[in-house]
Amino acid sequence: MALTLPRGLDRADRAIATRLGRLGVPALRWSLALVFVWFGLLKPLGASPANELVTRTVYWFDPAWFVPLLGWWEVSIGVCMTIPRLNRLAILLLALQMPGTFLPLVLLPDVCWTHAPWAPTLEGQYIIKNLVLIAAAMAVGGAVRRGR
Repeated sequence: MALTLPRGLDRADRAIATRLGRLGVPALRWSLALVFVWFGLLKPLGASPANELVTRTVYWFDPAWFVPLLGWWEVSIGVCMTIPRLNRLAILLLALQMPGTFLPLVLLPDVCWTHAPWAPTLEGQYIIKNLVLIAAAMAVGGAVRRGR
């Protein structure tokens, strides 16, 4: 059942929705870029609170090279998000990286859950929020053929 709005309110609603439609994908691109560049740079600088989580999760890799590599990978995702022609590459890099971000939920349950799987710790919440990043990347990916 559609909501019927008074004419003046309907005009304003259409204008707002049209504007949000035009600004939404670019806002997602730039916010993804900012998050990936910012959080990515923290890893090679040794300033990321996620460094220990990464180190404990992928213990089979030497963190001396793996953590900085992961950070630069994330910076690459962010930089590619700022350049529309490289958005497909950004999404590919993100798609390759994201599954690994969920590993701690399984490999480190004592770190990620107070009561699995319903009550995540702060670290668990940090990981689960990646679902929003994935959805944002999907929206950006859905716009690449529209020239945005």
